[in-house]
Amino acid sequence: MSRNILKEIVARRKKDIKADGFDGGFNIPAERSRPVHQFLAEKGVILEVKRASPSKGDIAPSLDSYATAYEYAKNGAKAISCLTEKNWFKGTLEDLMKVCAAVDAFERDTGLKGPAVLRKDFLFDVKDVEIAYRAGADAVLLIARILSARKMLAMAKKAEELGISVLIEIRKDSDVKKLEHVMRYVSGKNIVCGVNSRDLKNFTVDTLVPAVMLERIRKISGGARVIFESGILSPNAAAFAGGLGFSGILLGEAAAKNPEKAGEFIKAFESTNLNANGKFWLDYASKLGQKNHKPFVKICGNTNAEDAVLAARNGTDFLGFIIWSKSKRNVDCGKIREIREAINNLAAERRGMLFSKGIALRFNTPCFDAERRGIKPSARIKTSGLKLPQFVGVIVEPESEDAAEAYQLVKEGILDAIQVHTFEAAKAFLQNKELAALPHYCAVNISDEADIAKLDELAKLGEPRILVDAQTSGKIGGTGKTIDEALLSAIAKKYRLWIAGGLSIGNIKHIKNTFRPELVDLVSSLEKEPGIKDAEKLTAFLEKM
Repeated sequence: MSRNILKEIVARRKKDIKADGFDGGFNIPAERSRPVHQFLAEKGVILEVKRASPSKGDIAPSLDSYATAYEYAKNGAKAISCLTEKNWFKGTLEDLMKVCAAVDAFERDTGLKGPAVLRKDFLFDVKDVEIAYRAGADAVLLIARILSARKMLAMAKKAEELGISVLIEIRKDSDVKKLEHVMRYVSGKNIVCGVNSRDLKNFTVDTLVPAVMLERIRKISGGARVIFESGILSPNAAAFAGGLGFSGILLGEAAAKNPEKAGEFIKAFESTNLNANGKFWLDYASKLGQKNHKPFVKICGNTNAEDAVLAARNGTDFLGFIIWSKSKRNVDCGKIREIREAINNLAAERRGMLFSKGIALRFNTPCFDAERRGIKPSARIKTSGLKLPQFVGVIVEPESEDAAEAYQLVKEGILDAIQVHTFEAAKAFLQNKELAALPHYCAVNISDEADIAKLDELAKLGEPRILVDAQTSGKIGGTGKTIDEALLSAIAKKYRLWIAGGLSIGNIKHIKNTFRPELVDLVSSLEKEPGIKDAEKLTAFLEKM
């Protein structure tokens, strides 16, 4: 049975409360002595005073909470989060009071408005809220996963009564229902929502979870302030969260280790608003819950309308086009435009009839020139309920003319995203802020466990999903070679699996059942020859999926 870290933390804190009381044995003022600062009144970054965590162990064991908070205020933090849990995070209520004192000193020294202060802990009772208020906190964290809707409402009401805010942290659909309940009775002025990319049960991280939940929160309250929590380890990652349209981000490890560099994260986040890359990932995130554990399918190496239309009719999620003159599957941008037009026509076909050049095509019409291509009647697929696939342009050299043409197709809306293939290409692409704002994901060739470090580096740069492909000497893809299964297992323990390389009708069931990939990408196993699909194999595979 896997370890439930959250359950352990909660049980230990309840024991500590019985032993030391809600004040933890510290001398908490009988009355609050400082004015309340509104918590995250505008877009900004919350920096965290944090010495350790269950997932990382010691992060900054010698951290001085007063000095760190003062440094954060100097760097422009909109709020400071202070851990007061003592066993796993090595924080105390004394740290909270020191952080508040540092903010007050910053205001006296500079004449500037200081950041709000959040008490971050595993809180259970209105007494926790009262203690935090008297110690100087401007907001308290309420973790929906460990509180009933009734208890959370009582704590939120107490905070509202005292004039401070609550940061309600959610991660699951059941948490959203609790949030909705609280929002019925407590003013939105006193509520900020947070979505933790880290699962507190096992402390694994998925940086798309905040994107999934953002839409659900905004359905409850369109104007809700929502924070992206955990998993942001670089300015690039901060920019990614900004590109999704979040109101704020919470930085823990990255800020605590290097308080003097926090300004780089703040600048990256605050200067990035909802962009094309963010919209792409928000759209993808919205579809995740609809898949019912079935993987997304990308059919790559397309070079003609016939293959693309057949794949679309059979329900593929993505169509890939290799835009690289050195590839035997290279396709020029004019052809991609033609294929996009053919795919768009399917939407009109759903409405009953398509008139193109005076020719009427009805539902269930075989794909273009089917007889010549030897497609049997069984390859015809019903178009009712057809979803149109997204177009992905695969590039290898980000500064090349080929890549420039791909970027132009994205700007025109012909391509929906860019796949940046190879680790080296991905790093070069992400260094360019303008390119990084385009809808994209990265693909990495791997051959041994040491290559997992490449995934770690790209994840640190804010990439929420990374396609892994088999490594073949001198070739980057479409070789039919599979990834070693031991290596796939190691990757699947850390990341949601997007996989390419050697997938086929023959092994897809085994791959699905063993590794539960989120996305599968196929090329060579469905071809008659490079760039030309085998209609029977393509249809059979997609029907099987």
